[in-house]
Amino acid sequence: MHGEEVSFYSGGCTLAGTFTEAADPVAAALLIAGSGRSDRNSDARIPVGRTLRIGVDRTVAEALAGARVSTLRYDKRGVGASDGDYLRAGMDDRRADARAALGWLAARSEGLPLLAVGHSEGAWYAAELAADRAVAGAALVAAGARPGEQILTWQTEMITARLPPLARAILRITRTDVVRSQRKRLDRVKASPADVMRIQGIRVNARWIRDFLAYDPRPALARITVPVLAITGGQDVQVPPEDVKAIGRLVQGTFDGHVVGDLSHLLRPDPESAGPRGYRRAVRQPVSPEVLALITGWVTSHWVRRDLTGLSGRRPGNAETGTRHPCQAAARRGVNATQVRPESVVWYMAGDDDPCASAPRAQAKPVRALTKSKLVPSWVKERPCGTAVQVRPPSAVM
Repeated sequence: MHGEEVSFYSGGCTLAGTFTEAADPVAAALLIAGSGRSDRNSDARIPVGRTLRIGVDRTVAEALAGARVSTLRYDKRGVGASDGDYLRAGMDDRRADARAALGWLAARSEGLPLLAVGHSEGAWYAAELAADRAVAGAALVAAGARPGEQILTWQTEMITARLPPLARAILRITRTDVVRSQRKRLDRVKASPADVMRIQGIRVNARWIRDFLAYDPRPALARITVPVLAITGGQDVQVPPEDVKAIGRLVQGTFDGHVVGDLSHLLRPDPESAGPRGYRRAVRQPVSPEVLALITGWVTSHWVRRDLTGLSGRRPGNAETGTRHPCQAAARRGVNATQVRPESVVWYMAGDDDPCASAPRAQAKPVRALTKSKLVPSWVKERPCGTAVQVRPPSAVM
């Protein structure tokens, strides 16, 4: 996968990113990374100075390119090749940056439906773009559906319960209440007007923490009328997996929700529910293929299908004008069941004089035979050029 280095402006900063243009794209997606000092690939610098190579956005971009979706992903302010001060950026800044990135993508992908794919905190910005109808659909990966302060409290309880036995014993001996200690630290941050503070010797973005604690994603979720996909790992201890159902109750548009197996917040298997203490080992594994299949399948069911069936009223193309009937265009670019998604799209052709005759002959079937068959579903559409196209949503997203 080859990406193009690009840049755009937001709030006086130049932000750097990677634009990956898919072959014959049907949509363009903005990828928005999660919390922390993460770059365009979702790789994050952790307090000890090392980089945790999470790679979620990079892997999603690769998967979407295969589903004919171009993507833009970018470094946060003060991260990677982007200007700005990471420690002084609040949620308003990150929200503005996501909108600026979407504006750049819209200009570069004129005429294509725009999508937003957000992971963790990035899912909240994706939801806001969807609520404002700035995008045609949103994929919310590891998204919370409750106020930030409630999520942090839930995180602390989940992570504390998963500490090794020795650590829990030390906490008992020292009479340390982790939840209460965290609450005191957060109260200190909320009481301060400073953008940057030191907590336990580490400089932290106090402005962003205050924003996160006060933020409630539910009003934005309730305004969404475009298609939404929500995915959270079953062993996620940073976002409650049950919030997938809450998202489904809130959004007004088409909804597909999935809690996936034993996956962690980083979308890797975590069968022992180790949580963050197991992240460094977990990232040695690839991002879950099941999650990638759900995302690409969702795109295929909504936008590849529309690309192939939405223009059935047009006549066959004219060589003089350079236009092409949609069947002919799809055949020329080699769209078939194996390339879009197994069992998703099947072409049926009437004869060799058909504009679609260049499509794979192994999939050719007489239209008349189809129309007489009781197996033909209601979504088979007959074409002016004598063809029919069967489009079936992938089973993984049903």
